[in-house]
Amino acid sequence: VSLDILNYRKDGTTFWNALYITPVWAEDGTLEFFFASQLDVSDRIEAQREIVSQKAVVEELVRARTEDLESALAAKTTLLDELDHRVKNNLTMVGALLRLQARSVADPALRRTLDTMLQRVDALATVHRRLYQSGDVVRFDIGTFTAELASDVLNASGRQDIRLVSDVAVIMIPVAQASATGLIINEIITNAIRHGFAGGRGGHLTVSARRSGDEVTIELADDGGGFDVALPVAGTIGRALIDRLSRQIGGVTEWRSGPAGTHVTLRFPVEDAA
Repeated sequence: VSLDILNYRKDGTTFWNALYITPVWAEDGTLEFFFASQLDVSDRIEAQREIVSQKAVVEELVRARTEDLESALAAKTTLLDELDHRVKNNLTMVGALLRLQARSVADPALRRTLDTMLQRVDALATVHRRLYQSGDVVRFDIGTFTAELASDVLNASGRQDIRLVSDVAVIMIPVAQASATGLIINEIITNAIRHGFAGGRGGHLTVSARRSGDEVTIELADDGGGFDVALPVAGTIGRALIDRLSRQIGGVTEWRSGPAGTHVTLRFPVEDAA
């Protein structure tokens, strides 16, 4: 027997008694006597009661704090939904204005400029849409986005003579890098379709994305006509934009081009978003 018993002293006061009783057997297996011990454990019992009481207080504080956090999360979600709605409306309005302006412009060069700006706005809108559709406002899957954006741009161009080859992995990057990276990829794909496959020339557009350690590598290659990589970056708006955006995300974009086509490699560091 081992248990705690509430005992009473002669003066009527109580104390907790830890009672232990065990039989003592002889060598032949007969019971000789019982051994018993008892100890005043009132302090231990009181400490246990205090622990239970404090645990109840802590659990109540945790419950109240959880309710506060859930309420704050609900308010934040509402705010993000409202922000998402407003940003989408603004991007839609900008796109509509550019499309309206492009229809009224007779100059082909100016119209191409407006179309290029429209494509960039659409790329930003795509990044934003996919970010908020994913439900994760901290990280962005740039790997899947690369393949899907290439497919969207090809479909929008109407070029059925260009075949897309994708080899991408799921690569999560901090959302702060999403917009700039999305614009870089959009510029490279658009340049490939517009210049590499100019004059109705068909071919293959290959996109790949992978991560090794803390570095992400995105490669886009075409087997088009190529271009002169010796041209200064500042001489073309697209390459100048890519160069600036690459530095913005702490990365670098490398160009290789020749008769067999153009190969562009984007490398940039990435940290796991907590």
